[in-house]
Amino acid sequence: MTTPDAGRRLEEAAALTSGASFWTTKEADGAASFWLTDGPHGIRKQVASPDHLGLAASEPATCFPPAVGLAQSWDPELASEVGAALGREAQAHGVGVLLGPGVNIKRDPRGGRSFEYFSEDPVLTGTLAAAWVRGVQGEGVGTSLKHFAGNEAEHDRMRASSDVEQRPLREIYLRAFQRVVEDAQPWTVMAAYNKVNGVYATEDRSLLTDVLRGEWGFDGVVVSDWGAVADRVAAVAAGLDLQMPGPDPGGDAGLVTAVEEGGLPAASLQRAGRTVAELAAKVAAGRRPGVAFDADAHHELARQVAARCVVLLENDPVDGSALLPLAPDASVAVIGEFAELPRYQGGGSSHVNPTRLDVPLEELRARHGGPVASTRGFTTDGSGDPDALRAEAVEAARAADVAVLFIGLAEEQESEGFDREDIELPADQVALVREVAAVQPRTVLVLSHGGVVRLAPVVDLVPAIVDGALIGQGGGAALADVLVGAVNPSGKLAETVPQRLQDVPAYLDFPSEFSAHRYSEGVHVGHRWYDARGIDVTFPFGHGLSYTTFDVTDLHLGASDDGITATVTVANTGARAGREVVQFYVGVPGSAVRRPLRELKGFAAVVLEPGESRRVSALLRRADLAYWHPKAQRWVLEPGEYEVSAGVSSRDLRATALVGVIGDGFRPPITGESTLDEVLADPEARASILPLLASAGEALGMDVAQTMGSIPVGRLSAFGGGRDGAAPPAAAPGTAAS
Repeated sequence: MTTPDAGRRLEEAAALTSGASFWTTKEADGAASFWLTDGPHGIRKQVASPDHLGLAASEPATCFPPAVGLAQSWDPELASEVGAALGREAQAHGVGVLLGPGVNIKRDPRGGRSFEYFSEDPVLTGTLAAAWVRGVQGEGVGTSLKHFAGNEAEHDRMRASSDVEQRPLREIYLRAFQRVVEDAQPWTVMAAYNKVNGVYATEDRSLLTDVLRGEWGFDGVVVSDWGAVADRVAAVAAGLDLQMPGPDPGGDAGLVTAVEEGGLPAASLQRAGRTVAELAAKVAAGRRPGVAFDADAHHELARQVAARCVVLLENDPVDGSALLPLAPDASVAVIGEFAELPRYQGGGSSHVNPTRLDVPLEELRARHGGPVASTRGFTTDGSGDPDALRAEAVEAARAADVAVLFIGLAEEQESEGFDREDIELPADQVALVREVAAVQPRTVLVLSHGGVVRLAPVVDLVPAIVDGALIGQGGGAALADVLVGAVNPSGKLAETVPQRLQDVPAYLDFPSEFSAHRYSEGVHVGHRWYDARGIDVTFPFGHGLSYTTFDVTDLHLGASDDGITATVTVANTGARAGREVVQFYVGVPGSAVRRPLRELKGFAAVVLEPGESRRVSALLRRADLAYWHPKAQRWVLEPGEYEVSAGVSSRDLRATALVGVIGDGFRPPITGESTLDEVLADPEARASILPLLASAGEALGMDVAQTMGSIPVGRLSAFGGGRDGAAPPAAAPGTAAS
């Protein structure tokens, strides 16, 4: 029987495990209430009519580049600086936990929330996200690593199961979460809406307790996504601590009843209440009342970050010289609605009310020495005569020295809550590009989009393409700075741009069907897929040009207990200062398991003056070189020769070398269910058994190892009997297996 004191303690613990309102926790059992709020690229604090889809207004805050843009910087230090600025703004708004970063992997470019996630790659994602978390939490504000796990699509996201095998789950979809938890210890982790292999993420003990807390050492609060909990008792038992939003007095009481009736361990409820109370204490200790932020300084930072995120995709010569940067006195026709009404962030729960907004057309006019005319060319709301708008744009382009077209996706075409059906640019914009390019060979495209768009229809029509993705409220100035050459672009793609939708890894299994997402591509996600199948792409992962040129040479590798240290010489061979991001890809040619041809395992950036060269190093972590063994349920580092390639994209590799790696000594256990091939893979067993098999094979007139390699050794005796008095070939391996 529960004593009155014990019952009261259970009630107090239960009260702490659900919110007091849409965005706040309860003040209970001595724990102070605190605010949690979106979002990853700006504070979205709603003061009235709260909602989780960004429909109601919020207080003004700096809109930094969303993750899709920030990832293109490939700059952890910059990500940390953004995080610190967000932490200061959270303090000024009285926010205790900022709901981010989102580190789900972009397995399909149609994912509706692509703008809020970093990359197709877990190493790039985890590195940037960990830096962001350290920046925010260094200001005394918590973060919420999300959405744990398998939330790679919006369609049917509150019911669908992400059905993914153990190797890709560990090696791709959990790897970024693991890096952030182990490197930065976020104060909270957010459990996702979806199921993972048939179990709701909020009720998945293997994820929330065994992996997150047990393996990775997470000691913070597991909070639900808003409205994600289907069964509070099952969720708390699995490891969930805080259900949001609140209040939920019936659910609180239900937890106490479940403990009293034996349906929930008291320790589980006490753990949940205790961890929420500890978080409340941590938020209170970090709070700095009366703090303010410098909106102008943060806007300037947003501009600088945005400029680092711009990717120069193409810059072919016209009449013998590159089109960009723009000639100082050239007359420019700026075309496209996004030049005047910029697309700078995604839709949904992360939507920020910016303190200011730089307009590309205005910023270009302020920076460019020559005349700048403008025409809309198209509209995204269907207003106006499309033929007349296009004809006006064509004439403006014909009359100018250069045409700059701002094209891309409108906010209503991609948002949280739904996935895209295709990756096409709007047809009217493609027609506009085609007609403008026909009369003006000096045409630049400037792209704005949250998810990848197919560029095959336009890439051969124009000599220059600038990818702005979504880069926040300072993006207009950043784009203008790149166009006129005040900033030398150094951004790199964080996603592959495919030739067509049919080429993408998840094409046949996206979106979900019958509430199930089949992750049939396994570990071959993003650049891994295109390389394994030898598929041509429009622009590869990691691609990005500069207004200068770089050489990457003299790759040196050294193996240690920490991993592989890769060092190269980078030289600026062009005429102006610039920044290059060297990327290191690793393959294991003799691997015993099916692995990608090569995978990103590290990167490093360097800024060089013209003619300058420098040695640049990166540690390719030992843990990142391992694969997940689903039978042994552990990471395995294979011994052998590892092939490391250094380059400036996944398809532009400048130097390759081999290095020997000492494995971790793992030897799979040999049982009666082990196949003969698996037994022979063990060096000691092979040495003792192979001569016996050869002898038996001579007697039987067959290659026993080859013929019976896939048969479990415990069943080899069924094939015994021998011939001409020969002993059954199963005898020796059967003995070894025992």
